[in-house]
Amino acid sequence: MLSAAPLAGVLVACWPVALLLTRARWTWRSPRVAILCWQAVGLTLGLSAIGLPLAYGLAPYHLGTVPAVARLTTDLARGQLPAQIGPARLAGIGAGLVVGGWLIGTTVACLVRTVRLRRRHRQLLVLVARDDPAAPGALVLDHPGAAAYCLPGVLRSRVVVSAGTLSLLGRAELAAVLSHERAHADERHDLVLLPFTALARALPQAGWLRRARRALAAIHEAVALLVEMRADDRARQRHTEGPLAAALVRFATAPSVTPPGALGLADEQHLQARLERLLQAGQDGSRLLPAVALAAAVMLVSVPLSQFVVPL
Repeated sequence: MLSAAPLAGVLVACWPVALLLTRARWTWRSPRVAILCWQAVGLTLGLSAIGLPLAYGLAPYHLGTVPAVARLTTDLARGQLPAQIGPARLAGIGAGLVVGGWLIGTTVACLVRTVRLRRRHRQLLVLVARDDPAAPGALVLDHPGAAAYCLPGVLRSRVVVSAGTLSLLGRAELAAVLSHERAHADERHDLVLLPFTALARALPQAGWLRRARRALAAIHEAVALLVEMRADDRARQRHTEGPLAAALVRFATAPSVTPPGALGLADEQHLQARLERLLQAGQDGSRLLPAVALAAAVMLVSVPLSQFVVPL
């Protein structure tokens, strides 16, 4: 039972850490560091949820989780389990394997669903999209509404804008928008969001889990906002914040559409925060908080990672 205690501790610690990250504003100044912190928290949640029951069940082996599972498999094949592994510990092992299978299965299901949506949209783009010298490197849809989004892909991501966007934005604004969408593709922000989408969907639709589902949904929204801010940073490195802020204002006053599976420019939930941040550009805060937060996140995730290899 002692080997399970560190995992229980970090699993409990994930919730106040997530709450602090959700409410912190230094994350707006350092979205890349904040994304790394969130990834560490998400990995800690997943590994601890899997490892906690496994650590209890496999404690008699006095090994890390992975080597203990290998030893258990060998003992099961021989029909010779240690005497200390009774029904309660076997139940713990089963629970850990079920949680692990559920999380992996949910992640794979989210990935497959997203890939299918993107494949269908790519097939549609072949039929209706065109190249346009006004938007170099992007595909243009003949649609009057404002649309600008990145459709990620394994080999090649595509940036798509609508004809309505071309008429809505000036040249500098359009260039900033295209840089923003290319940043999504270059840094594969879709893969950054995937584990958080899976976590948000992993919990069963039970009434007593309502608060936990809301918390995971809030975490997903926080990471999605940081992803947009990171892409904003990449865009304003080349075009300054003025054209991008102007483009966001124009998108806020025009009907816009982003298809499922794509990363769009102007999510209504995030526009106000992003505009506020762009208008406050140049007001750099202390770098101490991001550094401390990143160090704490690394320490947090190191517990379940090490527990899977060696006992603590």
